[in-house]
Amino acid sequence: MHHASPSAEPSSSHHPMAPLIRFTLISLYLALVLPLPWQAPGGLRGPLWLAVALGLVLVLAITSERVEIDAEGIRVGHPAWCGWWLRRGWQLSWSSITAITPVTTSQGGRVYYLRSGDGSFLLPQRVARFEAFLKQFSERTGVDTGSIGRISPPWTYQLLALLSGLMLVAELGWAAALLLRP
Repeated sequence: MHHASPSAEPSSSHHPMAPLIRFTLISLYLALVLPLPWQAPGGLRGPLWLAVALGLVLVLAITSERVEIDAEGIRVGHPAWCGWWLRRGWQLSWSSITAITPVTTSQGGRVYYLRSGDGSFLLPQRVARFEAFLKQFSERTGVDTGSIGRISPPWTYQLLALLSGLMLVAELGWAAALLLRP
């Protein structure tokens, strides 16, 4: 099997949050909060609809995190429309990354921290094209990423997406029944 040399790699790449994960988180938010305004007393419905909309903007912003890789290094952050107020993010040059340290989570998963002279930074594990991301990361740093996997298996997000979708369908059916009630 022929492996491309690092020079054959694109000079930069972008890795947004994996669509399945983003869809699941947005669907779960909607499934949990959409019924609230419908069930609230009349005077609270307007403020609750506003809160639902603002919450949705926040969820969309949080799930818009992306990883950018170029010849200089790696950057994790958000697009301009929300980055100015989220202000979470970091960037490292390739030469400053010295190691990757695995850490077991309380749920039994494993996360990885990039070590550099500037501190420790959480390796993104929920990005689209994760295997391509790891390959580029390894080629640019020389750090072995062969044992790194996603933080949780895809079936967990698939199941949560299915359950969230079923909740949304049930809630839409309930809302339609309320609206059509004489």
